[in-house]
Amino acid sequence: MVFVAVLAVVLAVALPFLFGSDDKAGSPAAGSDPGVAHVHGLGVDPKDGTLYAATHHGVFRIPASGTATRIADRYQDTMGFTVVGPRHFLGSGHPDLREDKPSRLGLIESTDGGETWQSLSLEGRADFHVLAAAHGRVYGFDAASSQFMVSTDRRSWESRGLTPLVDFAVSPTEADTILATLQDGLARSTDGGRSFAIVTGTPPLVFLAWPAADLVYGVTVTGAVMASSDGGATWEQRGSLDGRPEALIADGSQIVHAATESGIYTSTDGGRTFRLRYRG
Repeated sequence: MVFVAVLAVVLAVALPFLFGSDDKAGSPAAGSDPGVAHVHGLGVDPKDGTLYAATHHGVFRIPASGTATRIADRYQDTMGFTVVGPRHFLGSGHPDLREDKPSRLGLIESTDGGETWQSLSLEGRADFHVLAAAHGRVYGFDAASSQFMVSTDRRSWESRGLTPLVDFAVSPTEADTILATLQDGLARSTDGGRSFAIVTGTPPLVFLAWPAADLVYGVTVTGAVMASSDGGATWEQRGSLDGRPEALIADGSQIVHAATESGIYTSTDGGRTFRLRYRG
């Protein structure tokens, strides 16, 4: 009970920051560009290894060091974000105020590295805050309805259940096995997101990455980087991050990228140590 109480407190603090509002992002006044602020998601292009950050104020290319580049001078609030293939992204969120679009973008797609985006489905209806593409499916959490949803064609969707969550990760080997961070703790689904059961005795994780069959990474609201070698049943701490976490991905079993309120970091030793690659 103590663990659940602690988790409820930290998520109560984190949820407003993580989920943001349902408004259009807009564009800042002249001379007040916020840059890479409030990162919603990270992704790696498999063609060249470029790291991308989807933020409240646009999508950025993040170099190994140096200046981040805003793509196409667009300030779209890209909430959900995942890389599907070379220069191929899926996203969701809210448009730049300079665009005449509904406040909820539904599922959108870019096939040119974020230069342009096209609507695929649920425009004006869904606001996916988490997206994942695996096993020929797209999995999404729609913050507008708190529904966990799955699509096999990116145009029609099945609502699997009312499941308010912060983040989720899909098993790379089992299409119906999903881990999610809920207010009550880490939860597992073995039926494709139709139901979730709490995994007892786990740390208060907020973000997840699942790069290999049994290897899962997670980070707590205080920045402790955790790893599980048994598919999320048990965890050990590997390292720590500076600042409150905002996003986490793994590029293979050893490379981990993380965003916090202080910057974007990369680990090449399985989350044990991190180097700063961009200061926010």
